[in-house]
Amino acid sequence: MIPLALLTLLSSTLIDASPAAAPLSHASHADAPLFPQSQYNSNAHSHYYDKRSPDGLHLELTRRASHWNSSSGALDLTYYDSVADHIRGKYGYANRAQKRALAAGASWDDILHKRAAADLPVVNQRADSSYFGTVQIGTPPQPMNVILDTGSSDLWVADSSCQTCDPTTPLFSLSRSSSIQGGGTSGQRVTIRYGSGEVAGSVAQDTVAMGPFTFPQQTFLAVDQTSNGLLDGSVSGILGLAFSAISSTRSTPFWLNLLNNGGTANSLTAPEMSFWLRRLRGVPGVQLEESGGVFTLGGRNTSLFQGDVEFLPLTGGNTRTFWLLNLAGLTVNGNVVNVATGNAGVSAIDTGTTLIGGPSADVRAIWDAVPGSQPVDGMDGFFSFPCTQTVRMTISYGGQFWPINPRDMNLGRLAPGSSQCLGGVFDLGLGSSIVSGGGNPNWVVGDVFLKNVYSIFSAGNPPSIGFAQLSDAAGGSSGTPGTNANPSPNTGNSNDGNSSGTGTCSFLVPSCPVFSCAVVNLACLCRKRCDWRHTAGDERCVGSGGRCSLGNDVRCERIHLHLHHPPRQRR
Repeated sequence: MIPLALLTLLSSTLIDASPAAAPLSHASHADAPLFPQSQYNSNAHSHYYDKRSPDGLHLELTRRASHWNSSSGALDLTYYDSVADHIRGKYGYANRAQKRALAAGASWDDILHKRAAADLPVVNQRADSSYFGTVQIGTPPQPMNVILDTGSSDLWVADSSCQTCDPTTPLFSLSRSSSIQGGGTSGQRVTIRYGSGEVAGSVAQDTVAMGPFTFPQQTFLAVDQTSNGLLDGSVSGILGLAFSAISSTRSTPFWLNLLNNGGTANSLTAPEMSFWLRRLRGVPGVQLEESGGVFTLGGRNTSLFQGDVEFLPLTGGNTRTFWLLNLAGLTVNGNVVNVATGNAGVSAIDTGTTLIGGPSADVRAIWDAVPGSQPVDGMDGFFSFPCTQTVRMTISYGGQFWPINPRDMNLGRLAPGSSQCLGGVFDLGLGSSIVSGGGNPNWVVGDVFLKNVYSIFSAGNPPSIGFAQLSDAAGGSSGTPGTNANPSPNTGNSNDGNSSGTGTCSFLVPSCPVFSCAVVNLACLCRKRCDWRHTAGDERCVGSGGRCSLGNDVRCERIHLHLHHPPRQRR
């Protein structure tokens, strides 16, 4: 069986001053930790555990910091306001400027004419929990950090001709690749507009690799113009993981090209992509970029979830666009909230979105269930609530009610000393209808929810999304999922056989590397000591108490651990 690729994600968290990052070490795969230092260098090449097991190979991704005012500890409210507008634009809703234009008498046709790709999704890469990994483009390969986005379908990266990119953005050089086709002045021009910003560039084809998987002549957009700080830091672009129908370059997404490779060495084991998105919100002392979870391309990592997987078939007809599910129910603090469900509650499940956005009436009903909540002045669609309140929300798409950790519902205080905190669910529509003919979802469900489950995006028959409870090794879920008294008859509740179940290879990167496969080298899992042990007959890792520093003084022991497979001699 062809191996899959497990990729370690880096999400966003609270910013704390961190020392300069040390270079990655090309350590022996079997005998030494991949990251001997406690820092992570986001500019280094991606690594993977180069041992092909029946289930896969493993790659690292990177995590970014959230937008707080580091001097005062207050939220950057303008940032979250911008996030909401980007999400609205991504899914074809009116942003605030367009709402003003409508009120002044402009028509949707006028507005859409100015937004040539109104329904083409673009990730807001400065999200509070922004998860990205590394692809290699060109010959010789150039490493580019890209947001992993199930809410879009195109691969695009900033190229070396970009004059409006942030000075710190790593840029792809077309002239350095001997295999490039198109791009520059010879490529078709494409502009993607959304919210209050845009990216523009030329269509190109080149060899693209992610870990062990390579596809020659993958179409991508070489971006030479950006606006509104869309790219900063070490992120160079976006890797879209949705379907071809919404591709602005009219091309097949990278993951689908791998899936359609017909059993070659570069095809996926199973038609799946899976995510564990790690939560570090509120953890003191974490670094600017850290391990943010695990992305599995071509299967699932059974060590990161427990119990059955609840698979739910996609909605939205035969033409696949976004990863869409119908909302079946929602509760707040144990009380059922009256929200539109079924076809009136179509939800895009989007790893590239930080927050949860929904219809005006439904979002209002959610916050009406929280005593003391109120709209935030100057932030259309946002609500605050007393910081002393604990908001416990659950969501169902036809079977289980999946709980959201209250920390994810609370984005932080509106200002230093304020008694009100910003909520993680906002009004997507701003009271307006969906853009006519856009085929837009009613809800956009991002990382506020996805950090609380193990999610599997399956292109099998039928295409579906699966949710499972996180394992202890993945930090555990935010409570036990509840059962709907009248579950949907379309709800699956078991593993569907797309993964062989014979074990997976994975590792967590930066400061706290963990390797797991037939033999596991355990170094340090953040905030846990390193003397982890394996209980016979139990597939979970069990750790002792204590805390693990993230500084240079981290001391980690390495022991061996076998998951599923018998022990194997190390070379």
